[in-house]
Amino acid sequence: MNFETFIKSVSKIKNLNLPGEHSQFKMSPPFRRDLIDENREKMKHARKAGVMALFYPNVNDETYLILILRKTYKGVHSAQVGFPGGKFENDDPHLEYTALRETQEEVGVSINTIEVLKPMTPLYIPPSNFTVAPFLGITHQTPQFIKQDEEVEDLIEVRLTDFINDANTTSVEVMTSYKTEIEVPAFMLNGHVVWGATAMMLSELKDLLKKVL
Repeated sequence: MNFETFIKSVSKIKNLNLPGEHSQFKMSPPFRRDLIDENREKMKHARKAGVMALFYPNVNDETYLILILRKTYKGVHSAQVGFPGGKFENDDPHLEYTALRETQEEVGVSINTIEVLKPMTPLYIPPSNFTVAPFLGITHQTPQFIKQDEEVEDLIEVRLTDFINDANTTSVEVMTSYKTEIEVPAFMLNGHVVWGATAMMLSELKDLLKKVL
């Protein structure tokens, strides 16, 4: 989709209600409801994080979404696909700033070039005890991405039309952080399997976009 066409349509999103958990649960692992019930006390003291769903024009003025492949490390989100973003720091005035700051740090897109259109529904992640606040943003410039080598293995530039194509949703078997292999709903984007919390946030984003595109 041409970026100018996308901008005209996506501006309507500001006035829409969020699809919320109903949309997120379309791409939820089957055990999520049980985990939420088990972790209700922990949720009250969960750490906070902000992430950015950032759309931009490529050199041909097509609309793209940037995702990242995280480094392999000793942690529950090792080698997984996610949004640029990270944990709330004490110096951050609010979670929107956290998402902007982390996007600049991880993929090199300046805070000053990003317009935040809408906050989306926060999502609790039991394995890491984080509540993540996602934000929908755009930049009108074609970014010159610079990945943060310490944390980011690769940048994944996803064409908007591929993201909203229902043919790119599937189910796969994965090994969870609980050492259990299960079948989960997932997106297949640029050859990467995207599941879990990121897929749930993408699901709400996709449903939101489909209301205006």
